[in-house]
Amino acid sequence: MIPKKPVAFILSFAGFVLLLILLMQPLEIAHYHGNIAILFAKGKIALQQRDLLFIIQAIMLLVVIPVYVLTFLFSWIYRAHNSKARYTPDWDDNRLLEYIWWGIPCIIIIIIGAITWVSTYHLDPYKPIVTDKKPIRIQVVALQWKWLFIYPEENIATVNFLQFPEKTPINFEITSDAPMNSFWIPQLGGQIYAMPGMQTKLHLIADEAGEFMGASANLSGEGFADMHFIAKASSEEEYQQWLQSVKQSSKTLNVREYKQLAFPSRNNPVTVYLLQGDTLFDQIIMKFMHPHGMKE
Repeated sequence: MIPKKPVAFILSFAGFVLLLILLMQPLEIAHYHGNIAILFAKGKIALQQRDLLFIIQAIMLLVVIPVYVLTFLFSWIYRAHNSKARYTPDWDDNRLLEYIWWGIPCIIIIIIGAITWVSTYHLDPYKPIVTDKKPIRIQVVALQWKWLFIYPEENIATVNFLQFPEKTPINFEITSDAPMNSFWIPQLGGQIYAMPGMQTKLHLIADEAGEFMGASANLSGEGFADMHFIAKASSEEEYQQWLQSVKQSSKTLNVREYKQLAFPSRNNPVTVYLLQGDTLFDQIIMKFMHPHGMKE
């Protein structure tokens, strides 16, 4: 049977559906936990960023949940056929109610702003991670549509794959030799931009061994969807073994080979190189400053 006044019925039903969706979100997150990387952090930085997200969400729900509940209640109580509902046309001038529905959101915004202010400095991506282990330095170059990782202290380079020991700080130096991009390992920390002719930094750490998805977080053309890589955290022993295996590679990377590698390509397989020279990363950044580009 369709109500004579369908507006109240529709609003009540919509409010009920929104409330149900809100209550179902924890179950949905639990079901799809393997695909929501940022909610299941594997590193110190990512864990703090996730906790910050949860705190902000919980504070905002102090407004969102009452709004959903009141939407449903008001639609039901003040429906056209409810003759017992009180008629209160002067509520729009009620000072107490004005203080409540303006004051509470203002207080919440101030709290969220203060938390964000403090966290912005605490989670500065340029801030080194201090531990008892020596950090590993990795230089990152965003290409079309692949990632080049340079280990300057080991004289090796890889494409679409990087490995590092668990519980060891990683100091990333990031640039781009293609359109502006964004370097992101969701389970280890937030993204940071890679820009041509510039260098940005990012400090991350993995608290446990595992393989983590890495990707581009900035649209960069038709090959954007294929621009992903594997970040593998391993034991120190396994990491050293991997370094030795890479150093047995028959492929070398110098300026000439790099120019070939930098051409746009999609679905690039994992490739490892021996690095010839220790200035490749600097030349990639400075090529935009010189009229003739990189010198071989």
